Amino acid sequence: MPESGEAERLAAAFHLLQNGRAEAASRIAREIARRQPVSADALHMLALCSKALGDDAAAEVYFGEALERAPKNPDLLGNYGNFLTRTARLPEAIALYKRLLDLVPEHAEGWMNLGLALLDSGANQQAISALERSTALRPRHSRTWQAMGSARRATGDLEGAVEALSKAVRLNPKNGRAWVNLGVVRRLLGAPGDALDCYREARRASFAGPELGDAEASAHLDLGNANRALDLARALAQDSPGYAPGHAMLAHLLWEHGASLAPGEAPDASFRQALAEQPANADLRRAYIRFLMSSASHPAALAQIRLLRASGDSAELQGMEADALEMAGERKAAASLFAAAYPALRTDASFLNLYTRHLLRAGDSEQAAWRALEAIAAEPFNQLALALLGVAWRLTGDPHEHWLCGYDRFIAELPIEPPAEFADEATFLSALEAALMPMHTAPGEPLDQSLRGGSQTQGVLFQRPEPAIIGLRERLAEAVARYVTALPGEANHPFLARKSPRTRFSGSWSALLRSSGRHVNHIHQQGWISSAFYVSLPPSVIAAPEGETAGCLQFGEPPTELELALAPRRVIRPKACTLVLFPSYLWHGTVPFVDTTPRLTVAFDVVPART
Repeated sequence: MPESGEAERLAAAFHLLQNGRAEAASRIAREIARRQPVSADALHMLALCSKALGDDAAAEVYFGEALERAPKNPDLLGNYGNFLTRTARLPEAIALYKRLLDLVPEHAEGWMNLGLALLDSGANQQAISALERSTALRPRHSRTWQAMGSARRATGDLEGAVEALSKAVRLNPKNGRAWVNLGVVRRLLGAPGDALDCYREARRASFAGPELGDAEASAHLDLGNANRALDLARALAQDSPGYAPGHAMLAHLLWEHGASLAPGEAPDASFRQALAEQPANADLRRAYIRFLMSSASHPAALAQIRLLRASGDSAELQGMEADALEMAGERKAAASLFAAAYPALRTDASFLNLYTRHLLRAGDSEQAAWRALEAIAAEPFNQLALALLGVAWRLTGDPHEHWLCGYDRFIAELPIEPPAEFADEATFLSALEAALMPMHTAPGEPLDQSLRGGSQTQGVLFQRPEPAIIGLRERLAEAVARYVTALPGEANHPFLARKSPRTRFSGSWSALLRSSGRHVNHIHQQGWISSAFYVSLPPSVIAAPEGETAGCLQFGEPPTELELALAPRRVIRPKACTLVLFPSYLWHGTVPFVDTTPRLTVAFDVVPART
């Protein structure tokens, strides 16, 4: 314990620090530390002052020395953990929070901070458990419910996220960040108008972070206001040039809508300008790399990754470069880097999926199966890992491919009855087509989607107010319920193990394919059950002779990028007013067709809901 005079001076220093006078506080703490070299409290104060002054290296030294002298000081453990969290040293931070909670099990702030660190590290269920302890200890603390909302969202429990974030804003209507987060979740649930209401509340609470402009642009895009979204994205990139998601939003908007709204403007122009002015901004460069990879600009992405590696290498960056090399056709160099990064990333499902894809392309299907199984061990319901495992098993002749993929028993074709308010099927489909066609306004297809030669609607389709869409949603929900009820129970099967008495739509949209258009073979990473509902079909597809596959839906053929030349396992000829349901990890795509009439569908994903 510090002497009374020392304690008073440290209290004065803390007051100065709280009021933004870190330099003055540091002088007091430095003087005490000079007279009392063993004072853990003075060293702790010096660490906090150094952190406030932006000197992380000094803060690290002082925190370490203070902890050596006072290893059971709860405040020190918590503050050091917060410092490590801010500097992205999450495993060390988590260990310190756990030491704190062993000493003080009722430390509500410690449980909240542990939950946030676990969330940042990807341990979402553990995060929820920690945050449940925190909310039980202080049920009227807005920021803790805000954290719980983030954790619920990370697990895909959007309804739970709304519940938690609604509590956060009820408890503190001035919590602007909670309002923003609530708006984001409401938009994800298909209510962009409600989201904009939340963002207005955030502004009333004086929240001015760049994520607010980003969220507003997304909501306007979902509402079909592409011009307004583009204006907001431009302003965001200009006003917050260091905010990487703002440049990503602008680049994606220009990619999809630039031909009509900004002809001739390069989608990545703001990225390039911002990086020229901020070459050390690693978050910005990473976002640019993701854009370049998704737009198939692999050599450019490779150059950006190498700039990142030059400023500080890691296994993660090695994995990124390996993937870029693979996609750029430099397979031998990619193999070396994948092998080098593997020991450090052998429990990282995202890396393992990339490694599996490389091994499949390289012809090593046995090792590919092992990497896919490791990814599934890390994330049992990772849809891409399951899809890649199915390919590896097919190549090795393992009959478990059919156990996993169930081309015959899991793919269902279900006729859909028109809603009661429509006289017949033709009337219903005509009304549905009339509601959908005006939404297909984008001249270009979105990045990171399967569609080629067509357009896809923005936002959550099933939240639209048109009677035909409302009726369709109800009929499709009934069909999904029948499909799920008929599934057998099998606890060790990655599809059947998720069977639940309650499900929810996790996304819904419409896709329009023009002549020669198609969906490349793909899977739905965020789904459990995926779908295709046929609204209108080209005459050439309807009247095609037996054996002709143009316009058909096919399953089991992996994407061409894997260079495997495997034939589809099942092909389905589309029929109007028919729904096809299947596991989200099944490779699926469509065969191109030639016709002046487009092919119009509705699609959605389904996931288990909380019971």
